[in-house]
Amino acid sequence: MTEEDFMRHAIALSRQGMADGAGGPFGAVVVLDGQVVAEGWNQVTSTNDPTAHAEVVAIRRACTALGRFDLRGATVYTSCEPCPMCLAALYWSRCDAVVYANDRQQAAAIGFDDEFLYAEVAKPVAARSLPMRRLLGAEAAEVFAEWSGKVDRVPY
Repeated sequence: MTEEDFMRHAIALSRQGMADGAGGPFGAVVVLDGQVVAEGWNQVTSTNDPTAHAEVVAIRRACTALGRFDLRGATVYTSCEPCPMCLAALYWSRCDAVVYANDRQQAAAIGFDDEFLYAEVAKPVAARSLPMRRLLGAEAAEVFAEWSGKVDRVPY
């Protein structure tokens, strides 16, 4: 299969998920060694899960299928440029590359505008519109100290 075939698969998933009422028009496939190992489509409204974006669903399925928590060696094909949450998930997955079709300006034009999120993440914590404050930092730091000394921890 070619890159175009993988992207057409992601686009088809975006169309099918939308037609089935699963969520917005977004699809993604995870490809490793020339094979689709997992696919996902937006399921936000059908699962009442705001994190059920196509890329996140595909990442979760791929990691389950592969039996590991990273996607090293994989390329993710997605029907749209990833939102900030999905972009972060893709970085955390350690995939090798992301290929997308529609861009974020096209997504904004149909009501999926992520510019607010991109701007918010860049702000200092105190300047963000979502109120955030620290509480019990010293107690939580004890757990981090335990993690640092844990000899059988699995780094990721």
